[in-house]
Amino acid sequence: MQSAEPFLPYRGRFAPSPTGPLHAGSLVAALASWLDARAHRGQWLVRIEDVDSQRTVPGADRLILAQLAACGLHADAPPTWQSARTPLYRAALDRLVAGAFAYPCACSRKDIENATTADVPRQRHAELRYPGTCRTGLHGKAARAWRLRTQGAHTGWSDRVAGPQEQDVEAAVGDFVLLRADDCFAYQLAVVVDDADQGISHVVRGADLLDNTARQIWLQQCLQQPIPHYLHTPLVLGANGEKLSKQNGAQAIDTSEPLHALNQAATTLGLPAQSGKVEQALAIWTAAWAYAWMRPQRQVQAT
Repeated sequence: MQSAEPFLPYRGRFAPSPTGPLHAGSLVAALASWLDARAHRGQWLVRIEDVDSQRTVPGADRLILAQLAACGLHADAPPTWQSARTPLYRAALDRLVAGAFAYPCACSRKDIENATTADVPRQRHAELRYPGTCRTGLHGKAARAWRLRTQGAHTGWSDRVAGPQEQDVEAAVGDFVLLRADDCFAYQLAVVVDDADQGISHVVRGADLLDNTARQIWLQQCLQQPIPHYLHTPLVLGANGEKLSKQNGAQAIDTSEPLHALNQAATTLGLPAQSGKVEQALAIWTAAWAYAWMRPQRQVQAT
């Protein structure tokens, strides 16, 4: 299956989940995506990824938007919320079902655990590799979720930081969930549909999401959507050596001193700390980013 033509012109996005305020790690991704858009003289959008209502913290979306504004990171269009885009996800799932790319699944988590050997590694956003139990039918059980077929999904691409990447999605992840048992659309489907609908040409996000890319490219191909260019930024680590997050002590950025927070993020990205006004610092970093990253982009290759 061939990849679709890339998006033109440049359009990027920052897509935080409203599970709490921005912290040092999430500000790195926000700043990097904003700088990349400005360096390309493109558009930068903000999308609130609240499709998982169980994890959403009331008011966190507005707080995030206020934090971005305080740091001078202004979007070029009003923000969007995934919770308002359910009809788009439903339409995409219907297309996948009609094309025989998606199928109903009756397996519970316990069923998958029982069918999976203990030595199989767990993957991010697909904690256990799905063994394909329901590919041939529900075997008399009631459907709980919908999954995407991954037979032949050996996907390769070039990340702008990490370089050439490839993954056998079927072997590494298996058929992954599109619609969960609680009738909530899964992250993988929502982000792919949103990026295509909003014309996102470049995705700049944290390196913890690098292993999602193969699944998303495969899904983009199944939906015959353009494939963005990808750049995954370094992570800010907590005291335990893991990605900084709310779970391991991440504190909200202090917007009373936005340049201090931005300098920390810039340093993580290899950019020099600045003094003076936020606007001046952002202009200097944009020029530095353009010098470092404005090189010919390699076309995504997928087989």
